[in-house]
This record gives sequence, C-alpha cells and structure tokens, in this order.
Amino acid sequence: MSLVAEAVSRTFGAEKMNYELLGMGDAHLHWHLYPRVSGDIENYGNNGKGPVWWYPMEKMYSDDNRPTPEELEEMKAKLLEALNQLL
Repeated sequence: MSLVAEAVSRTFGAEKMNYELLGMGDAHLHWHLYPRVSGDIENYGNNGKGPVWWYPMEKMYSDDNRPTPEELEEMKAKLLEALNQLL
C-alpha cells in the first residue's frame, strides 16, 4: 500500500496522504487513500482544515466533481506510469 500511496501522491500532487484501513462484516480488509492538498475542503471544517468527511457530501459526490471518461483514462495512465517507475 505504501508504493500505491507514493504513486498516488506523485501523480496527484498530494501535500500529504491519509490512509484508512477498514474491515467489513465479510472476512476482508480494504484501504482508502486520501491525497490531501491545502484548500481541498474549501472553507469547511476548521477554516478549511480537517478530515475529508467534513466536506459536504452533496458537493463531494456532485457530478461537477466527476472526471469525464477521457480525464479518468488520463488519470489512470498517469497513475500506472508512476507505479511502474516505483517498481
């Protein structure tokens, strides 16, 4: 997970990375990586500082925040390139 987080950080210009490891009712674990940059939750939370869940859900999951299919493919290609450089 450390290598994946480093690739995500390089690809998306993170100032820091938040890691979250969760277990579910089924017998498995899964990770969430949150690349963070200053101002990423605008002025919500404590003057713009705090966990990502302090950002309003309706804004977080708004279609305005979704990449286009082309942008998503470009993001995936850049992430794969960063992963390959680390391996």
